[in-house]
Amino acid sequence: MAHESTKAVVVATIVNAILTVLKFAAGLATHSPSMMNEAAHSLMDTANQTLLYFGLVAGSKPADKDYAFGHGQKRYLWNLWGAIGLFSIGAGLGLAHAWHSYHTLGTEEIPTSLTLFGWNISAISLSFTVLAIALMLDGYSLYVAAKEFLQRMRDDGKTNPISYIGQSDDPTLVAVVLEDVVAVLGVVLAAIGIGLAYWFDNQLWDIVFSVAIALMLGVIGFFLGRVNMRYLTDVRDPQAEATFAQVVREHREIERYHDLRSIIVDEDHTVLVAEVELREEVMIPGLQSLIVEYENRYLDMVPGNRRKDQKVVEYCRARAAAQATIERIETVIEELAAELRARAPRVSHVTIEVEGIATPPNPDVSDTAYA
Repeated sequence: MAHESTKAVVVATIVNAILTVLKFAAGLATHSPSMMNEAAHSLMDTANQTLLYFGLVAGSKPADKDYAFGHGQKRYLWNLWGAIGLFSIGAGLGLAHAWHSYHTLGTEEIPTSLTLFGWNISAISLSFTVLAIALMLDGYSLYVAAKEFLQRMRDDGKTNPISYIGQSDDPTLVAVVLEDVVAVLGVVLAAIGIGLAYWFDNQLWDIVFSVAIALMLGVIGFFLGRVNMRYLTDVRDPQAEATFAQVVREHREIERYHDLRSIIVDEDHTVLVAEVELREEVMIPGLQSLIVEYENRYLDMVPGNRRKDQKVVEYCRARAAAQATIERIETVIEELAAELRARAPRVSHVTIEVEGIATPPNPDVSDTAYA
């Protein structure tokens, strides 16, 4: 998963770095507010995706003495900083430039033709050439990210891409997909604004669509910040908890569970804790034969002249009972944890506490053991 997310981030970063240069050059040459806002848009996307990459690198570090469950949540922190930058700087610069362009409307001469490398080219042709290149490059970046996103969606058994955006456990990939979608929409909006301004000979159209680009950038930045904040506040893993509940239902040694909790550390690691009560009629029959086996084994270790000593016999019997009980409980817990990990591989740490033998259920109370 992380490898594919990294690929999408790297592709998007390279694409946006190239487009930043092209759009700024075209914006400065044509004095187009939409093109300048698109340049700021690509610049912020480049910076944000660089932060996403740093987050992937930092989050991939294993557990150590300071981070017991690994560094996975650093990924969400870097993503949050990127979202804040995208919202405040990108949208703010775009709106500020649109405001400046509106107040200088009609006071600046807008070039209609340019000389580029000895060639005369119209300003509108330059703008649409750059936007066409941007559409192709952003489209390719979106294809790479969307391909991985849709594969993740199918793997999770989902069919609606819109709803899955809010459900995906990989905010990094969601960020790249949304930024690429907005990049494509931004190019379309810029093309409409520049085209209408040229057609009606009125730069106000260009300014209006530059405002739309800036606002769109702000909305996406706010949404991405909200998504990453959710993962930085110890969000639960309902899928892992539901899987644990199903495993318990199918395990004949367990009567009921309670105090089930989970925390998503990152997209590949979930910590789950729970308490269980054992079923008496299943645990006891198999336990007696194991106690006798251990008692005989311990008595065989005692010198022959002491095997008749009542205190020695009682000690061996008590130790055998304790050993057999602990071993039987450990086996049950290991089976639960193994089955849970097999069905939900993301659960990397499981803590199951045994409270003891379940008390008989109250017949006057409805069954809420698995609520």
